[in-house]
Amino acid sequence: MKIIAIGGGEIGRLGYPIETELIDKEIIRLTGKKHPKALLLPTASVDSPLYWETFQKYYGQKLGCQTDVLYLFNRNSSSKEIREKILGSDIVYVGGRNTLRMLKRWRKLGVDKILEEAGKKGVILSGLSAGAICWFEYGNSDSRKFGPKKSTKLVKVRGTGFLPSMACPHYDVEKSRRPSLKRMIQENGGLSIALENCSALEVVDDQYRIITSSKNAHAYRLYRHNGKVVEEELPNDKKFRPLEELFER
Repeated sequence: MKIIAIGGGEIGRLGYPIETELIDKEIIRLTGKKHPKALLLPTASVDSPLYWETFQKYYGQKLGCQTDVLYLFNRNSSSKEIREKILGSDIVYVGGRNTLRMLKRWRKLGVDKILEEAGKKGVILSGLSAGAICWFEYGNSDSRKFGPKKSTKLVKVRGTGFLPSMACPHYDVEKSRRPSLKRMIQENGGLSIALENCSALEVVDDQYRIITSSKNAHAYRLYRHNGKVVEEELPNDKKFRPLEELFER
């Protein structure tokens, strides 16, 4: 599988700069095509039309992709249409917002299984924030479980499991992320990849590397050892390394 999980950053919504361009260009490069088909899944934002408009302008007009969108809340897409759109794409880009709600919807419609099939066929699986968490076994998420108000409590959510660890986005810009993630690991063990905004984990089959769109962006590997949580900064030297080394515990 080829996966690029982005920790956070802006893609050009109104009033904000584009922050992840170098990473997005790498997503496109991985396809080997000049004008690849890029499919947006805005499920986490409940099919936000603004997200789609921003994606069209950025990935379409600016980066030269053939863009399309797959709505899973605001339109009753058939199983056939969902399969055709996902498997017919070169890139699947998953937008951010509520991870828990998105994954629940995916599982209800079988989208997670189709994405797994697409990844095995060479479709690039990518996304930001919720769109990064989803590819991992678990995620450190601020998704609310109940009620109309957004909870500030960070919770552990179950992802697709394509990558065997936990993911934590926005590691630098949201103050509660670092202590929350360390507490989760201290209590439950396991391994997590923490991504700051403008950093991404790039996985190509059995290798990985960290890529960034800002010289100040970093990524980390956290795990419990001898009763303490260890936080290791991952190298950002553009070199690919064995994936098994990243996930060894």
